[in-house]
Amino acid sequence: MALIQFGSTCVAQWSIRPHFAVRAYHPSSRLQSSPTRQQNSMRSQINCLGASRSSMFSHGSLPFLSRNMQPPRRGSRFTVRADADYYSVLGVSKNATKSEIKSAYRKLARNYHPDVNKEPGAEEKFKEISNAYEVLSDDEKKSLYDRFGEAGVKGAGGMGGMGDFSNPFDLFESLFEGMGGMGGGGGMGGRGSRSRAVDGQDEYYTLILNFKEAVFGMEKEIEITRLESCGTCEGSGAKPGTKPTKCTTCGGQGQVVSSARTPLGVFQQVMTCSSCNGTGEISTPCGTCSGDGRVRKTKRISLKVPAGVDSGSRLRVRGEGNAGKRGGSAGDLFVVIEVIPDPVLKREDTNILYTCKISYIDAILGTTLKVPTVDGTVDLKVPAGTQPGTTLVMAKKGVPVLNKSNMRGDQLVRVQVEIPKRLSKEEKKLIEELADMSKNKTANSSSSR
Repeated sequence: MALIQFGSTCVAQWSIRPHFAVRAYHPSSRLQSSPTRQQNSMRSQINCLGASRSSMFSHGSLPFLSRNMQPPRRGSRFTVRADADYYSVLGVSKNATKSEIKSAYRKLARNYHPDVNKEPGAEEKFKEISNAYEVLSDDEKKSLYDRFGEAGVKGAGGMGGMGDFSNPFDLFESLFEGMGGMGGGGGMGGRGSRSRAVDGQDEYYTLILNFKEAVFGMEKEIEITRLESCGTCEGSGAKPGTKPTKCTTCGGQGQVVSSARTPLGVFQQVMTCSSCNGTGEISTPCGTCSGDGRVRKTKRISLKVPAGVDSGSRLRVRGEGNAGKRGGSAGDLFVVIEVIPDPVLKREDTNILYTCKISYIDAILGTTLKVPTVDGTVDLKVPAGTQPGTTLVMAKKGVPVLNKSNMRGDQLVRVQVEIPKRLSKEEKKLIEELADMSKNKTANSSSSR
């Protein structure tokens, strides 16, 4: 780190990235006596910070220096923070060769191209990678960047038009030209198709099923409303008999770039062209679809619901969503399942739960019950001595495993034993006799030991 003193101004510089902290201190008595002198002094101190060819603090790069400056307040501070490290952006060292820089760019560009990577921020990352490669792949720009940092290639003051980066998609296409795009066969489509073709959105439909329909599956015809390609203009959005022309605002790019020069360099903002809405073309709109290229229509679709679906299950029908625009592929249809609960049978994953009540006599002696299942009523044998809360298993009477209809869950029958609250005299007498017999049996068993 170097610390340079210019009167009341200090400059601190680390490595090749310029970090400037300009601090001016003026006693109030001096400011009041000679403001003009202090103004000229501050301008000369800042001007001497920049090299003759540097854009940082060069003539015209700080507009506020060209006006009549007001005397700075005590303790005023001006800070310029560090620029992004282009070498780190590409993941290469400062001694990397051109082939290493090119290889790193191609790998990152494939991963972050917006046509492949749909994550938020992927396009901004792609532009950042392209800007870094444009500088480091050019010997003159790389030399300026190594000496002055990002200000050397973006600043004003003697740098000419080098502050304006190329369109990152043009750079990508020029590098991958003749290679079939990304993954071969023109999978990326390039900048032209990016600005024209728009994929259709997915369509959603809620299908309500009863309990048995969800368990065993079914075929059902549903009616959906979706956007389809306009038959009048064949999806172009243009009035029949007319031809689209290149947008003069964006030059057919579908995007416009606005640049603004600041003390820190040139700032660029890429926006969708408002004249052509990003298509790159201007046309007379079709009267049927109002220029959208699509119209809303109703269609009936035969849908096969597999066995074992449940509430929240989603079925995907490819290509049956909304039509794309200007050659874009159609979206998909997602059918969301909702199942009406059964009042008697409860579902737990692939098992079905059922609760039955039996008398204490049946629990002691055993019995046979008629139990409802999804396959109909089935006889269930309750063994003698069944305890309250016992669960009996009816194998293979549950729900089929989704996409494996030959595999089924079980039906679980939970037994509740009813104890009578009131007994007749005869019943009470018999129970008391039974109780006495049980006591005698217990006493005999204890004495025999």
